[in-house]
Parts: sequence; structure tokens; C-alpha cells
Amino acid sequence: MGGEWIESSPEKKDLGVLVDKKKDMTWQCALAAQKAKHILGYINRSMASRSRERILPPYSALVRPHLESCVQLWNPQHRKDMDLLEWVHRTATKVVREMEHLSCEERLRELGLSSLEKRRLQGDFTAAFQYLKGAYKKAGEGLFTRACSDRTRGSSFYLKEGRFGQDVRKKIVTVRVVRHWTRSPRGAVAAPSLVVFQARLDGALSNLV
Repeated sequence: MGGEWIESSPEKKDLGVLVDKKKDMTWQCALAAQKAKHILGYINRSMASRSRERILPPYSALVRPHLESCVQLWNPQHRKDMDLLEWVHRTATKVVREMEHLSCEERLRELGLSSLEKRRLQGDFTAAFQYLKGAYKKAGEGLFTRACSDRTRGSSFYLKEGRFGQDVRKKIVTVRVVRHWTRSPRGAVAAPSLVVFQARLDGALSNLV
């Protein structure tokens, strides 16, 4: 262009999210995990006490946000990427004193933490519920397609699952949440308020740590 070569790049960072030419988020997951591990290591070295009261607040404020920043856009697509993020999340629980002898699931329950997978799913559900309740109004118009059939007649809280040839489309928040939404208990998706919905959703997702 203008007599100059334009350099090619296998990835591009936009608003802090690293995306490669295949729209694969593996590099973004690796970058997020690297940043989170670096900060977690600093917290571990700088804290005189390893009590939960000392470790959990800085972890929640400084480490976990790197594992979840803009996650609606770059939600992990592969199990290896999910496991990498969960490894950082679970490693943080080992920093807390007297937790070393417990299993990963036991440490999370003891500290009142959820897996990152569960937190991502809760975020997707919350976004879908707010859309159906009209919270997004025109900004959210057309994000989801409501299901219309004999089974769902009389209910505006069921969504239609689309069909896509490319896997990358299936990972978009407005697509991936529908599969889980249609399998959710009717009492949860038809909750009268967001607070009630989140309480019922937590019960429905209790099998996910």
C-alpha cells in the first residue's frame, strides 16, 4: 500500500482480546492465564498471612477479573483452554492455609467459590433473562428468537435454537446459551425478577462446582 509492504499477523488484539485468524480463543486463554498466574504469584509472595481473609479479597479483585474479562466475547471453545483457566482458579485455593489436604472441589466449596465454567454459564443465563424481561429494549432487539410450538405455547420464556454450519458461530453468547436455557426448569426461566431467577438458577446449577 503506497509502495510499502503491509505486515501480516497471525493474531490481532482488539479491546484487550486476542483473536487469531481462525477466530480461535486459545491464545486469549493462554494470555489471560499468564497474567492471572503472575499476579497470583505476587500475592502469594507478598502476603504475610495465608488466611482466607487475606487471600480471597485480592484474588477476587486482581486475579479472577483477568480470567473473566470480556469473557462473553471470548468464551473458551476447547476443553484444554477451559482446564487451563480452571487450573489457575483452583491453584489460588491452594494458597490458602490449611486447604492443601482437600480436593479441588472441596476447597472451592469450603471457600464459597464456584468454578469458572459455572460463573460463565450464570452470566449467560443472566443476560438472556434480562433480554426476555425487556431490560435491553431496542439495544437487545433480535438477539434471541423465541420458540413457538405446541409445547411452548403460552410461554414467552423459551428460546429457539438455531442451526449453524460453523463451530465458531455456536460459541457466540446468543447461541450457546439457548441449548442450556431450553433444558432449564420452567420455574427458573419464568421467575418474576432477576433476584428470584438467580436464586433458582443457582439451585439448578448446583451440580456444577
